Amino acid sequence: MARTPRELKRSYPLPVYNYRVVVEGETMSFSRVTGIKLAYDTVTYRHGLSFLEGERMQTFDFDSFFSVTFERGMALGATPLVLYAWMRAKESRGVEVSLCDEKGESVITWKIAHAVAVKLEAPTFDASSNEVAIERLELQVRGLSIAGES
Repeated sequence: MARTPRELKRSYPLPVYNYRVVVEGETMSFSRVTGIKLAYDTVTYRHGLSFLEGERMQTFDFDSFFSVTFERGMALGATPLVLYAWMRAKESRGVEVSLCDEKGESVITWKIAHAVAVKLEAPTFDASSNEVAIERLELQVRGLSIAGES
């Protein structure tokens, strides 16, 4: 039984190389994004009704900060100081990372409400190498939500 193109599209996984990063409405190019996750801090405590409900209770409502790393190749025409300016501004920005289909349309988007740049690493300089100059930006983020097509 032959499958239609729509059925094939729905049954095969998306490749991870086709993604888009948007920071405060500005599309930025990165060669690698790692560390996006959703995690909650847990708090264990005792309370006055412990004889009824047990000794300890746990809550999972606290959105925790976690580290996300963006890497990109440095290029002269790609505003090389934009990450440095973000780092110096010491401000929280909204970030969206979208996984796209073959047409470049967003299929699923990870939206980060608060991203603060905490570390910017220069490329490794090595005269005996011909590798691309990669800079790394580390963010502390929280407030992750995920949106996708239904």
